[in-house]
Amino acid sequence: MIIRRRMESESEEKVEINLSPMIDCIFILLIFFIVTTVFVEETGIQVQKPEAASSRAVEEKPILIAISADDRVFYGGREIGITGIRPTLTRVFSQEDDLPVVIQADRNATHGTFSKVYGEARAAGARIVHFSTREDR
Repeated sequence: MIIRRRMESESEEKVEINLSPMIDCIFILLIFFIVTTVFVEETGIQVQKPEAASSRAVEEKPILIAISADDRVFYGGREIGITGIRPTLTRVFSQEDDLPVVIQADRNATHGTFSKVYGEARAAGARIVHFSTREDR
């Protein structure tokens, strides 16, 4: 019987764990990751850029349009086609004006597709249109 009483007295004790320091640490880590995250807009596909002897970086955050090796056109990770460039850019320009457009064409994409994408971007109101290359090594 002594053993039984002893077990009852131990089970009646309440144990509390203070979670406040752990929650504080989690919030601090969350804030750290939010602040240090780099928000870079990507086209959603991998392109092999052609080489260029001279190049320069774009100062502002550009609108990126990609042309794949098989001449498909992408914006924001989804295929929009040549006919989707003008409405997409018009919508983007209505929210924020004077953004540069950067065309990331694969080196195996045809010149005709590039020129159509360039023409559609200019028709949508793009004042500055660049094309992306990699430095000649």
